[in-house]
Amino acid sequence: MDLARHLYGIGLPGPRLEGPVDAMGFKAFNLARMAAIGLPVPQAFVLGTPFCQAFSADSEAFRPTLRKLLESQIERLEAACGLEFGSGRKPLLVSVRSGAPVSMPGMMDTILDVGLTDATLRGLLRMTGNPRLVWDSYRRLIQQYAEVVHRSPAAPFQAALKLAMAHAGAQRPQDLDFRALTRLARSYLELFEHLNGCPFPQDPLEQLQRATEAVFDSWMNPRAIAYRRMRRIDLQMGTAVTVQRMVFGNAGGTSGAGVGFSRDPATGENQLYLDFRFNSQGEDVVSGQHSAPDTARLAATLPHVQARLESMAEILEREFGDVQEFEFTVQDGVLYLLQTRSAKRTPWAALRIAVEQVNAGVWSPARALGVLGDVDLQGLARSSIADASAHPVLARATPAGLGVAVGVIALDPAEACAHAEAGRDCILVREDTSTDDLSGIAAAKGILTARGGRTAHAAVVARQLGKACLVGCTELSIDLPRRSLTIGSKALHAGDLITLDSASGHIYAGAVPVLTESPDAWLTQVATWFSHATTAS
Repeated sequence: MDLARHLYGIGLPGPRLEGPVDAMGFKAFNLARMAAIGLPVPQAFVLGTPFCQAFSADSEAFRPTLRKLLESQIERLEAACGLEFGSGRKPLLVSVRSGAPVSMPGMMDTILDVGLTDATLRGLLRMTGNPRLVWDSYRRLIQQYAEVVHRSPAAPFQAALKLAMAHAGAQRPQDLDFRALTRLARSYLELFEHLNGCPFPQDPLEQLQRATEAVFDSWMNPRAIAYRRMRRIDLQMGTAVTVQRMVFGNAGGTSGAGVGFSRDPATGENQLYLDFRFNSQGEDVVSGQHSAPDTARLAATLPHVQARLESMAEILEREFGDVQEFEFTVQDGVLYLLQTRSAKRTPWAALRIAVEQVNAGVWSPARALGVLGDVDLQGLARSSIADASAHPVLARATPAGLGVAVGVIALDPAEACAHAEAGRDCILVREDTSTDDLSGIAAAKGILTARGGRTAHAAVVARQLGKACLVGCTELSIDLPRRSLTIGSKALHAGDLITLDSASGHIYAGAVPVLTESPDAWLTQVATWFSHATTAS
């Protein structure tokens, strides 16, 4: 196999190589399209899906070839960026991202800040003058590398972070100063060696190769396999790997990371749907482990970024011909796009968007029918609360789905699956939204979490499945060993009945009466499309 023809460049010198989506993967293919129309995309090179197939066939034999390819491609990236990978003066850091030919949000792995070492962090400090950025990025890399490459548990790193926050009196990781982060990164280095029996690698190229191999391997991780089965995705296609120049959302008060939808993916309403978190990297937003509390403050603090996001949402819809979900980073007030894809949406939103796009003359009826091919139009309905007067509100959370869900509490995916198999409706209640919970998300009628934002990968998947979903409930506390929880002042246990309302964000004890609404006017219009298509044939 001639693998060289499956190497692609985005914003790199020399011939601009682009390939078909089945080789480049959707992420890289769409990055190339965005760069081609002048949108701000950091430079990158791409190892197409045939590399994953070759690595999977014989990883040991392929490793020397992979290292040479990475060496040659990182030189192209250096030339484009004016930075040097492994340099002690002007270091280039990269992200290593997965990218299948079909969208699989959060199912495979990513590693950020690759190339940071004890030596290169000095160069990054000279280059940026920002010690907090340097040490925050280093501790993030050490943990992510341990978890993804070595499959180390996250708990020891999370415990060390909590201890550092308690010592500093900090409420959030963003509140730690560079001295606290320096100590934390040093403790992470010790943790890494204790957990893995080897020191954290100080060779940037070794980091890059091992990260690339780990992303290839993540094609076959359990959650990715489960998602492919659920969505009937071909097992054999593999993932591409995109190696991209890092931009830093954790660079200070005018930096941050976010996820946007060009329309509301829950209701289909034509308005920008945005989550943003200042002084953070993208994984903080999409992982589901943190809330995204700064969306409203973005417009006030960086109005030019907000305006640019609104205009780019329209540009992306026109370019790709569909509602888009896009990830972005702001570094020192400068906006960069890191991904776009057709937005996962509720079935209700899918119908509304299709009708509105046809009425606006943007889509043909045939195109709309194609988009709605997987939607159960006959069973489509939206639920709402009928009368909650007899049921006090326990707490409120951030709506991330549509409709109402009534069910017994399940505290883990296995419990949710057991309830579903027994014919009982259940609500999956978790600390945070994680794609590792995919089986439980699919089995449950609704999802409730203590942490996380509405654009986290797991919330995106829940919304696509039509689940009622509430995230970031600060009044939720879970005691897993005792199989109990509190919501507000109410003590509850696994198996107790609760109700989630995705319209208000309210959580109720017991089963609240529910009304069901059918989108009759939209369905009538769709029926005319079918009629015309049948007549034309």
